[in-house]
Amino acid sequence: MHKGAMAALALIAALAATGAQAKWLRADTDNFIIYSEGNERSLRDFAENLQRFDATLRFRFKVPGGKEPNRLTIYLLPRAEDAGRLMSGKRGSSIAGFYSPDPEGSFAVSHREDLGGGLGTPQSQQTLFHEYGHHFMKRYVHAAFPAWFIEGFAEYYSTVDFNREGKAEIGRPAYGRAYGLLEMPKIPAEKLLFVQPGAMRNSGQVDVYYGRSWILTHMLYNDASRAGQLTKYIEAINRGEEAKKAAVEAFGDLAQLDKDLNRYTLRPLTYRTSLEPIAIPGNIAITPLVAAEDALIDLRLERMSASRDKERLVRVRDQLRGLTALHPGHANAWFELAMAEWEIDEEERDLAAVRAATDKALALDADHVRANVLLGRLLALDMDKKNDFTAAAWREVRKPIAHANRTNPDDPVPLYAYFRSFVDQGVMPPDIAIQGLAQAFSLAPEDIQLRMEYAFSLANKGDFEPAIKLAKSVAFDPHGGGGEDLLNQLEAMRDRSKAKSDAAAAE
Repeated sequence: MHKGAMAALALIAALAATGAQAKWLRADTDNFIIYSEGNERSLRDFAENLQRFDATLRFRFKVPGGKEPNRLTIYLLPRAEDAGRLMSGKRGSSIAGFYSPDPEGSFAVSHREDLGGGLGTPQSQQTLFHEYGHHFMKRYVHAAFPAWFIEGFAEYYSTVDFNREGKAEIGRPAYGRAYGLLEMPKIPAEKLLFVQPGAMRNSGQVDVYYGRSWILTHMLYNDASRAGQLTKYIEAINRGEEAKKAAVEAFGDLAQLDKDLNRYTLRPLTYRTSLEPIAIPGNIAITPLVAAEDALIDLRLERMSASRDKERLVRVRDQLRGLTALHPGHANAWFELAMAEWEIDEEERDLAAVRAATDKALALDADHVRANVLLGRLLALDMDKKNDFTAAAWREVRKPIAHANRTNPDDPVPLYAYFRSFVDQGVMPPDIAIQGLAQAFSLAPEDIQLRMEYAFSLANKGDFEPAIKLAKSVAFDPHGGGGEDLLNQLEAMRDRSKAKSDAAAAE
């Protein structure tokens, strides 16, 4: 027998062996979709804790509750080493978890391993809460925040825990930052306020940056002598005041701020406990996955984490070929196979294979939202081959994308793809497409690419103030990219518009 066929059969046999007994469970809550290989009791406890954390943040920042139309997906892996391998693509590294505000859908990865021996809440929970703090801030708190506060906020809330009564304990110590705070050279408060963590020269300085950002946030939230200063500072920045001027007017002498911060670091830290238990909003439904979906979870997660790493994508593509052979009637498996091939470098991917797998997915499920979006992208590429860029050809591109939007109006991906089709065509998007972009942004504002596109859309309509505010939120974000260029472009557009308006008024 041909070696390739033997390998495929062996892979199918292995998948059949692992797929016979479902191992993944899915928990659906108001705000999260959680996948875990643990038992139902531990998954329910985790889901309740996460919902309480979300409810705590909503209460603190007056964000309405209710069922989220575009929920965050979380994967709970067995061990820290599993999360590390997924993040790096290599075995041997262990991490507490990571978060990806991916254009195809934000997701987070954590693990269930109890490493023990540490003080405070488990590190995996702290990391997940830290990353969810970023997600929450970007999705619900629409303002521009400086880099130190973005990290300080996430670190401050990462240590939230719940006592036996279900009351939230907010502001507990971040013990993992103790060494950097007490033993490493300190970053002066003035430098902390105005530099990005990327400017730090090594990992030790980055650790100090995170620690100092956390303790400064802790002080501003809890020291009565500095009550109201943080709000005053953030409001000044969002009014467009120069950063140092805003800091001095809010905090006073920055050298004194540094001295106070050093003293605060050595004080016993206090934390707040909510007056009432934090209720768990909504119902939590836990269901096992069917065999095909169970076998698909690991491969989907590997594809989404591969970051266009060709070797990893080729491996997962080959495994997905085996899975579709084993479960030929599963539309999601065919779609994942199409996406794995699609994400390989343009020069090396097999577009015919992408189209074949996409067609299989849609033959099995004509309403498959993401497969319809991918079909639209493939039809756009077909225009290049046919050299047909007529309005009729573009209408054909938009048909499956529009169908995807009708199928799930709360999915931001079809909304954004519809808007982009007009940009790619080189024409002004109609109002309905611009409205769709605004809706996509409201559903997934944590997506930097979508945030930047929406900012340009606002500026093109002459709405410069909200556009520049969005650009600042990208420019200040230590996890963003290209924000400074975006901000400069939008400010230049505003200045040109004002100059033109002034000249017209003078005439």
